[in-house]
Amino acid sequence: MECAFCTSKLDHCHGTLVVHPDHGFAECTDPSCTDLDRVRHGLIIDCHTLDADCACTGAAKPLLRQAS
Repeated sequence: MECAFCTSKLDHCHGTLVVHPDHGFAECTDPSCTDLDRVRHGLIIDCHTLDADCACTGAAKPLLRQAS
């Protein structure tokens, strides 16, 4: 199965955008993601839905790549 966005050559990301609404930043699960715009991500979740500790809660190190 091929990605329809890849086939159409549309700019997109295969990672999940994790939004931290309490702190105003987002992260992506794809380490090669270069643009954290919501439009590029097919899956967007709130950090509170993660099973692991969120960077918002003061985890020792972030789980995902943070926007700079």
